[in-house]
Order: sequence, then C-alpha cells, then structure tokens
Amino acid sequence: MKYKKVFLIGNPIAGGGALKKIKKAEQILKSSGMPLETLLTGKHGDAEQFARHIKESFNNSNEQILVLAAGGDGTYNEVLNGLAFSDIPMAILPMGTTSVLAKELKIPGNLKKAVNIALTGSVKKVHLGKIKNQEKQRLFILMAGIGFDGQAVYNVNPEKKRHLKKITYILSGIKTLLNYDPEELYISNSKQTKAYTAVICKSSCYGGSFKLAPDASLKEPCFYVFLSKTQSKICFAFQILAIIFGFHLKLKHIDYFKVEKLKISGDAHVQIDGDYFGKNPVEIEIVHDALNLIVPESWD
Repeated sequence: MKYKKVFLIGNPIAGGGALKKIKKAEQILKSSGMPLETLLTGKHGDAEQFARHIKESFNNSNEQILVLAAGGDGTYNEVLNGLAFSDIPMAILPMGTTSVLAKELKIPGNLKKAVNIALTGSVKKVHLGKIKNQEKQRLFILMAGIGFDGQAVYNVNPEKKRHLKKITYILSGIKTLLNYDPEELYISNSKQTKAYTAVICKSSCYGGSFKLAPDASLKEPCFYVFLSKTQSKICFAFQILAIIFGFHLKLKHIDYFKVEKLKISGDAHVQIDGDYFGKNPVEIEIVHDALNLIVPESWD
C-alpha cells in the first residue's frame, strides 16, 4: 500500500541508541519517497497525545495515513490507546528496553527490514484488552500483570530506567522476589478462584521470548490467564525458572484457563504492557477489532 503520509512517533530514550535509530528510520523512509512527519516524545503520555491528535485530524479523511511507533512496549501501548477504534493503521519499529510485541509479531530488529514490513505488511484487525479500576481505564495489547509483576514494575526507579534500561527491570524483579510476601487475590469470572499472582495474557510472549501463555493470540477474542497459587518464595522462584524453560504449565500450584472477561480484587499493584497501571480491584475484558495493526505478510 502506498501511504500518503507517515507519522513517525518516536521515543528517543527508549534504549539501544533509539534516537540514532529513529534518525536512520527517517532516512530510510525519505529515501523511499514517503512524506514523513516525525514526532519525538519528551515525557510520559506524549505518544498517546500525538496519536490521538492524528486520529482526530485524519480518521474521517480519504488519505491513507500510517502511524509508525518507534520505541518499546510502553510506546506502543500509548500509541494504540490514541489510535484505537479508528481506520488508521499502526506499525512498530522495535528499539525499546523490551519489545515483546515485536517478538509476538516476528518483526526483526534489523531497521531496514522492520521499515519494509511497516510499509508493505498486511493490515489486520486485532482484539485488545481493556482494564479499569476506580480511577481510570486503559487498553493493552500484551498482558496485565497483577501481584508480583505489578510490584516489580512499581519498584522500577524511573531515573535508573533511563540509564540502565532492561537491567533495571531485572534488578527490580530480583528485589521483589527476595521480599516476596504477596497478598491474596480473588479472581472472579464464572467462578471465584484465589491466587497470589495473576497474568492475563492477550499475547503468548512474555518478558521477551518466554511463552507464558502459549495458546494466547492477538487474533483470538479471548485472554489466557496464568495464576500462581503459592505464597512460598521458593516455590514461586521455581515457577519462574519453569517459565524460562517452558514447563510451567505442568506444575502444581498454578492455574491456566481461557476467558473473555474477569474481575480481580485484593491489595496488589498492576502493570499493563510493562508499564505501571495502578492498584486493584480491576475489571478486565476483551475489546473486539479495536486496532488496525501492520503485521508481516508471513504472520500466521
């Protein structure tokens, strides 16, 4: 498809030399003759505001517009929250602390290849998750983590994240595990279940290439829920090890099921797509056909 204009929304501090990559992406796009406008974020919320303004300006026009989100999963989340429920497609350039969505879509780290996919890939309608608590609601494309996940993200120091990038999450995860003393969660769908950590997955990939919910897919209008039902620090550490090696679904003290909506209560922190959301209680549900997403032609 030949787009009339491309908006490149870039996070220059996303990690991995993001600003340099954004400049290179600009050169690649301009060399292809594509009309381009670059919008660089300066603070949290900028990417969503840029995307929302583009939607308001172009959604009802006949122009073929593409929004290219350059950053990590947090940047993608902001852009999709701005673009959702419009006809304008979103593509991604992976260059953040982590790019789980890029792994899910099999988009390579090679910048030229990623730009080519953005310009020539297929536009697919994908289902998103919607989460709300007493204060706010947001959409997510990858996962919502409640309990250990939420606490680890809550503990991330924003200043250290700017400089240490991915290692900040690892250090926060270790600190959270060493102090692991979770509150009980109450998960309600058709029945009520108790657990100590919950991850509600819209995609199969988690924390990189690990397949926490191997059955989850952006194409399917459902979540796969992973519950840890242990309060033991040692047992939970073994579950993390099992996730790394891919045998976690065979363990005791876990639950794994498919659902379209659920409620989770209990005193716990919550993260979505790797960024902090807030606290319980939350309601989570599927939003059908919410986003036009550019995927590789070979995406199965």
